[in-house]
Amino acid sequence: MSAVENLRSRTQPSRSELVEEALRREIVLGKLAAGEVLRELELAQRFEVAQGTIREALMRLSEEGLIIRRARRDTHVSPANSEDVRELLHIRHDIECRAAIRVAEATDGALMKTLEGHLQMMRLAALQEDEYSLLQHDCHFHLSLFAAAHMPVVEPVLARCLVHSQRFKILNSRAEDRDLMATANRHVVIIEAVEARDAKALHQALSHHISTIVDLGPAVMTVGGMPS
Repeated sequence: MSAVENLRSRTQPSRSELVEEALRREIVLGKLAAGEVLRELELAQRFEVAQGTIREALMRLSEEGLIIRRARRDTHVSPANSEDVRELLHIRHDIECRAAIRVAEATDGALMKTLEGHLQMMRLAALQEDEYSLLQHDCHFHLSLFAAAHMPVVEPVLARCLVHSQRFKILNSRAEDRDLMATANRHVVIIEAVEARDAKALHQALSHHISTIVDLGPAVMTVGGMPS
């Protein structure tokens, strides 16, 4: 199952998935700080579930790199430093931009409907000042777009890049400086390029979008031409 299909399949999440999502929200929004220790027993009491349920949730968060688990040592929230994000931005840029040709060739009505749906949900979240919901649909937008390139093995890598760049942006900016509607509308130019089936325009739109997602982006990334 691809990353996108996995996201869509969660119509009836299990208890461990509910705990996982609650903890992911707190980590991404900074309510659980980098370095904070997570103890299974305390979390089990907090969420009123078995420790095994907590363990499952923590294992998945560890796979995303949001927490660090080591044998016989504390489990704690992972750091959010610029060095990691620089590398993840480079990886994300390569993954999404290099797929532009394949995405443009595979574009159809279903993909357009999906992308436009996520844009509308981002706009709704912006109006409701629900930043986390906006970030979720932002992530779904980019994963849905990349899924059209039919490279399912790479999708989890992109998903990891997305969540960490979003977290870094939140932790390193003031809420009043983050214009949620502007964040949603940054996706319009991407949709226009997809609709036109213009691989070059899509490559350029994605390149600019990714390189300006956080303040350090333009400093480490050069907007270049399409890969051969």
